[in-house]
Amino acid sequence: MKPSSAKPRTSRAKARNAALLNQLATPGLGSLLARRWIEGVGQVLLSLAGFGLVTIWFVQMMLGYYGQMFGDGGAHQKPAFTNLILGAAMFALAWVWSLATSFSLLREASKVSLESLESFAVGQIKMDEAKIILALSALPQWQRGGQIISRTFEFRDFPAAMKFVNHVAELAEQAQHHPDVDVRWNKVTLALTTHDAGGLTEKDFALAKQCDALSVR
Repeated sequence: MKPSSAKPRTSRAKARNAALLNQLATPGLGSLLARRWIEGVGQVLLSLAGFGLVTIWFVQMMLGYYGQMFGDGGAHQKPAFTNLILGAAMFALAWVWSLATSFSLLREASKVSLESLESFAVGQIKMDEAKIILALSALPQWQRGGQIISRTFEFRDFPAAMKFVNHVAELAEQAQHHPDVDVRWNKVTLALTTHDAGGLTEKDFALAKQCDALSVR
């Protein structure tokens, strides 16, 4: 089974860091951090172009001042205020664009958290045998051993396996429902049960379904 190369869902921490970089550092850096490649590249290029025009205006202005100070009598090019205005406008546009991206990332992170919580916000009532059999039929790659369900996921290498484990840990932490995890190089085995309920609950099957989806992203 191959791990997906698709963009991972944005966590709250990553969205917050991206927003801070976008607004307090260089517009677009945070977007690149969050893998919004097209937006990030556009914002960075726009901000750099605006900064470059402002720099040209500033250099021309300083050359004019130095020429007056030293009285060399030479003709100095007057600073083009259009460079200043256009450069400032481009940088402001990049900043506003990155602000919109930051809000989008924060909304996405909030939505992910809410969806995860809703998916796992099910009762911790132990399921009866009929319900367990029905739920397990929808997860054919999971095996049941008593009051535990488990599955071994196989990836191309150890880093890919650990990337999957990190995503599972994020989901589990949001749900406050943590599987037992066993890592053997490129193989990850997850085991699920609800200890507080003394057996299998809907939370176990909900998390198993989420883990299946993560493994093919």
